[in-house]
Amino acid sequence: MKFVSTMRDGAWATALAARWRRFFAPIRATTRRAIFCWLQKKCFPNCGLLAAAKPVAEKLVRVTSGAKAPAEQKGFIAALKRCAAKNQVQSRQNQGQGKVFPQPVKAFAVVLFVGVGTIAAYGGQAPWVEVRSPDFSVITDSGEKDGREVALHFEQMRSVFGSLMTRAKVNLPVPLEIVAFRNAKEMREVAPLYNGKPTELAGLFQGADDRSFIILDMSVGNPWRVVFHEYGHRLLEGNIAFHMDPWFEEGFAEYFSSIEVDNREARVGKIPEETYQILNETGMMKVAELFRVQQNSRIYNESGDHRNQFYAESALVVHYLYDNQMIPKLPAYFSAVEEGKKTVEEAIEAAFGMTAAQLDRALEEYRRSARCRYYEIPTPAEIVPAGFKVVGLRATDAQAVIADIHAHSYDYLKQAVGEFQQILETDPDNEAALRGAGFACLRQHDYKRAAEYLRQAVARDSKDARVHYYYAMLLSEQGRPDESGAAAIKRELETAIALDPEMADAYSLLGFTEAFSGEPKKGIADLKKAVEMSPRNDHYRFNLAAAWLANGEIDEAIASLRKLTESGDEEVAARARESLTQANRLAEEMKAARERHARRVEKNGGASSGDAAPIPSATQ
Repeated sequence: MKFVSTMRDGAWATALAARWRRFFAPIRATTRRAIFCWLQKKCFPNCGLLAAAKPVAEKLVRVTSGAKAPAEQKGFIAALKRCAAKNQVQSRQNQGQGKVFPQPVKAFAVVLFVGVGTIAAYGGQAPWVEVRSPDFSVITDSGEKDGREVALHFEQMRSVFGSLMTRAKVNLPVPLEIVAFRNAKEMREVAPLYNGKPTELAGLFQGADDRSFIILDMSVGNPWRVVFHEYGHRLLEGNIAFHMDPWFEEGFAEYFSSIEVDNREARVGKIPEETYQILNETGMMKVAELFRVQQNSRIYNESGDHRNQFYAESALVVHYLYDNQMIPKLPAYFSAVEEGKKTVEEAIEAAFGMTAAQLDRALEEYRRSARCRYYEIPTPAEIVPAGFKVVGLRATDAQAVIADIHAHSYDYLKQAVGEFQQILETDPDNEAALRGAGFACLRQHDYKRAAEYLRQAVARDSKDARVHYYYAMLLSEQGRPDESGAAAIKRELETAIALDPEMADAYSLLGFTEAFSGEPKKGIADLKKAVEMSPRNDHYRFNLAAAWLANGEIDEAIASLRKLTESGDEEVAARARESLTQANRLAEEMKAARERHARRVEKNGGASSGDAAPIPSATQ
């Protein structure tokens, strides 16, 4: 364990310039400094850097954009202009939204401003390989070495998460596929669109209900931070049963994303300079105010200084808690707030043994000291990159992976079907393309075409669990099934689970089908398995509550529905409120019926009357 003191008070600009100095060797030092200050001012307006540098940089833009300017400088300046313009427009668009890309699937991206020589051109098609480590699959055309390195880094981060959360088994609720492109040109093929053009990205996390993708551009220096942030969120979702307040969720994800990895070790605990930079400029909010922020709070959903302050201070608090061995006290805090109904101030004092004001002073002192615990976690001995399995991929298999990314994206969904069809023209038996085309048609509610593709895949005795799950989805979305239809759905889902026992989606749909086709107890058991695998999935919990209600287990249903009325998913919350009203009414009717029955029994001297009214059931 060691302490490090990190840079503060504007040194970030100098560090950024130093990092990219090799791209600007021909440019005078003062002008180079002006470029970076101007770039930061244009693209990060909340950083408060030197506006006075703008005229110098703009003069350089005019000079280097001329016909005689070297091609590499013109390319760099063009990239600067695009990045700055895009960021300005996104900034205006995001006011009050807190989202970068308004699409149904979650897409989080890091924009890296690249200089001369960073964007590599295609030099012929490179071979694609799949690298399989114990817990990950990496598809890449950047070479076997890069593929092994990517897999290693994710294995390391998974292991670090287990250490931070003291968990022997780390669960990932949604399957994750990692794709590592060799250059930016390929990355642009999957990048979210802005004004019809792909954004410039170094790393992208694209989440969906059935599958998540992490996509990297291996031609840039460090594509890891944003994808590690989102990977941290997914790990929390799969391993912590209850939702925690945004300050901890985001603070932990920021803490997790700041971890540095190489082939030998992970270095944990260093606070990034930009965290200090933001808090130096915005100041610290009171810790009680920070802890009161919720998903629907304005500060959490707006863009600008307040949101930056929220993220930076949340990260600082989590660093402080880890550095002072206070993480084990968090359950007591959340329990005091949720179950004990204490105020935030009372819960802080009860859990941490200090008042909110004392914690404010401790955090301010921690920030000012710029010192943090920084320690190494060696790569586990059992994770040996040389032992990862490497499999060569056909070009059509790689194309199917890219089309699958498109099928899970709002921007590219319409073109995904055509891409799968193109693959099938040259490779008619490509199971991934049949599966993907069926899924893409299913997302567009084109059930007829979806059935054509998925039936072909099923007929080939598919060993792909997703083929059987998607086919069951197709059957279930075409109205309430009759007895034979329910049997077909269950058969496909049982096959999917046999092929992939960790497929929570399959357990959820199977349990729901069983619960409403005459097998309620079996359905409840399978729905519980789905919830156990993905404890924060409110759709699974709602289906389980519905099954309890249908089976007459009113108390369990009501307890679950009450919690779901506060779900962050508004659709789930609305349905839970409606179902809770029905459940409460049914509970009152059942209680009244039991009381009437008891009175009749008492009136008849302990003998039940033959014409007594039946007690209502949950299905009536």
